[in-house]
Amino acid sequence: MTVLIRASDIPADERRDAWRAVVGETLGPLDVRIAPGIPLAGQIDGGRLGALSVGRVQTSTPHSVHRTPRLIRKDSPELYRVVLTVSGSVLVTQGDREARLGPGEFALYDFARPYDIAYESEVRLAVFSFPHDALTLGTGVVGRLTAVTFAPEEGTAALAGPFLRRVAADLDTYRPEGAARLSSVVTDLITAAVAERAGWEEEPPEAEARRRTSLLSVHAFIDQHLGDPELSPEIIAARHHISLRYLHRLFEGEDTTVAALIRHRRLERCRRDLADPAMRDVSVSTVAARWGLPDSAHFSRAFRRAYGVPPTDFRRSALNGR
Repeated sequence: MTVLIRASDIPADERRDAWRAVVGETLGPLDVRIAPGIPLAGQIDGGRLGALSVGRVQTSTPHSVHRTPRLIRKDSPELYRVVLTVSGSVLVTQGDREARLGPGEFALYDFARPYDIAYESEVRLAVFSFPHDALTLGTGVVGRLTAVTFAPEEGTAALAGPFLRRVAADLDTYRPEGAARLSSVVTDLITAAVAERAGWEEEPPEAEARRRTSLLSVHAFIDQHLGDPELSPEIIAARHHISLRYLHRLFEGEDTTVAALIRHRRLERCRRDLADPAMRDVSVSTVAARWGLPDSAHFSRAFRRAYGVPPTDFRRSALNGR
């Protein structure tokens, strides 16, 4: 972790502007509102864990941050963030939902949509940022569960909450070769907690309940069988005892198709492995075949279309830290 700002190191009359500047530079364009008449005290640390950005915020000064439509039009990367309360209390609001988080609780919010976060007293927080596609659930499922409290005694959240806290606390101790794998564990746990919570929400009409359950099952099946080069919509439909037409209907409310999701998840797993120092000696073709893409020429073309560079160039750049 790098100390991005320590308020006590800055002259009192410059602290508020410096704090706002650091928040904007590290978390993106946000409207930071600090309670008047109270000295600003606190510290912000930042670091990375593979593809994840990890931050720690500690402050005793009541203030709030606001992601407004105007700021979204200015800059709108497709990111999800998870905020975990280590101590104190924080209020997260997005859409028509709000989550008041106590110690050990966390919530997910979408950086591409307006939100508000307010600290009313002394708090310590951990914040994890990652691309939308790091979660293997449809945007419709995730969108219904932003600004919802995940409590440490509830199901998978009982594993995810303490794990996130430990990762943020011990970030400096992890070796680079393990960071990519550990970042996958973080996003997998968050995905599992969100998927599980989706089944706890108020029961929708019967047909919609079946559709959501089937869709979650299909996503899980795809992730479990990415290494099978024969994986196809036809096989998925047969294994789930549904028609191919119904399988495609399940994805009508999503931002992708079945085949596109399979291709995207395979390429993402390949990209992760190519950036992993522990797999430096594994050939590009072996990595591709591991994730169900045995045709090297086809893989290279698909990877370049998706990420703008050939896989060999991507690996060289990622492993050299450029």
